[in-house]
Amino acid sequence: MPTFALKFIRFVDAVNYRLGRMAMYLIFVMIGILLWSSISKTFFLPSLWTLEMAQFVMVAYFILGGPYAMQLDSHVRMDLLYGSWGPRGKAWMDAFTVFFLIFYLGVLLYGGIESLAYALEYGERSPTAWRPEMWPIKSVMCLGIFLMLLQALAEFIRDIARIRGVALS
Repeated sequence: MPTFALKFIRFVDAVNYRLGRMAMYLIFVMIGILLWSSISKTFFLPSLWTLEMAQFVMVAYFILGGPYAMQLDSHVRMDLLYGSWGPRGKAWMDAFTVFFLIFYLGVLLYGGIESLAYALEYGERSPTAWRPEMWPIKSVMCLGIFLMLLQALAEFIRDIARIRGVALS
């Protein structure tokens, strides 16, 4: 494999690994927000921001954890046929199907960037009582989709190496 491909894989894996490990802890942030929501509704005045903030944290947790899950091969698969194939057969199938994922992520990223640009240009706010600005969560979504796209490309390069019989360290 060319050295630039190996460097690309290592860089993408390192970024997604570190960010994914940090994103894991967002579940505790969300638990804290929901705990505060329960306490404030029971003993104080209900907070306007808790439900929506918990949703934003959950989106960040999900979107930023996706590339990490792909890197660890933790996504759910239909193993009816795939599970019985050898490493090269799996690599062929993954190398073929990754194009559908790349197309989907490209369309999603395009739409996300358009939506982010709209939010920044017009100061878009959520239509709830709290009315937070939408650009921060849309930025996180675009970043997560972009990182997922990079991880899909890295996995494609890995699959090509497996098909060729090249061991990547």
